Amino acid sequence: MKAILHTAYGPPDELRLGEVDKPVPQDNQVLIRIHASTVTTSDCNIRNLTFTPKLFFLPMRMQFGLLKPRNQILGLDLAGEVEAVGKAVTRFRQGDQVFGTTEPAFGAHAEYICLPEDAVLAAKPANMTFEEAATIPVMANTALYFIRDVEKVQAGQRVLIVGASGGIGTFAVQLAKYYGAEVTGVCSTANMELVRSLGADKVIDYTQQDFTESGETYDIIFDAVGKSSFARCKSSLVEDGVYLATVPSPAVLLGMLWTSVAGTKKVRMGGAPARLDNLIFLKELIEAGRLETVIDRHYPLSQTAEAFRYVEKGHKVGNVVITVVQEGS
Repeated sequence: MKAILHTAYGPPDELRLGEVDKPVPQDNQVLIRIHASTVTTSDCNIRNLTFTPKLFFLPMRMQFGLLKPRNQILGLDLAGEVEAVGKAVTRFRQGDQVFGTTEPAFGAHAEYICLPEDAVLAAKPANMTFEEAATIPVMANTALYFIRDVEKVQAGQRVLIVGASGGIGTFAVQLAKYYGAEVTGVCSTANMELVRSLGADKVIDYTQQDFTESGETYDIIFDAVGKSSFARCKSSLVEDGVYLATVPSPAVLLGMLWTSVAGTKKVRMGGAPARLDNLIFLKELIEAGRLETVIDRHYPLSQTAEAFRYVEKGHKVGNVVITVVQEGS
């Protein structure tokens, strides 16, 4: 089968299209023909461990391969069709259309993958294409984790989302509105109408206005892209407000430690766990018309390296999809 091989840490040029053995499902596994995957910031970070901040360099290298990558196929999100099932599998049947994530491993930048029956894998939303469904498992789950689980956003709260037009941000705007918040999105001029269309009550163009100087205050400031800081946002939080961070930097970790023992304004961060119940909940929201996805660009599997280059520019709108199988093929 064809797969994008990741054999060295560094820039996207190291990625290449190659042939590997097609996997065979064990008794408790399903074999999935992947129709679509994505390139996320997580994929970029793992591929590029050469430039990981010193604080995280050794732990991440120990996890993913000290001298060279332990897992040679990246990709976390997938949507596809079950081609075969192991003899002990009861949840899925051949022909089922599914979506999910390979977490905690990778492997979705390929034509096929085997996953255990109890993986974070569910029936694809009936009203989404494979490419649309592939954007949900990581980005939407991360948004849900911060909006619902970390901070439990409630009706009437004022929530500001930095990076509202990004992969996590586009879902965060919709989920914060779903839970009844008054949402302000921060994005560039070109993306203001998009963010409004997703439900934001107000949109701030960061190229024209600094939200920290507006005098407005918020119950929650959710930095979905790692472009701000608690120090910068502190004056824009209400007295018991919370700054949510998705990017684990030394400043964020120190802020979490300091605000856990001092002051009323808090810094919170965490890794969004991949959970089947969350995936099913998101599927239900999608099928009820309460959640949609935004796709910036599509790339064929053979151009995955180019997709990585585009994502690393830091200006993608919503999600970047890898099309492994064209719809109808």
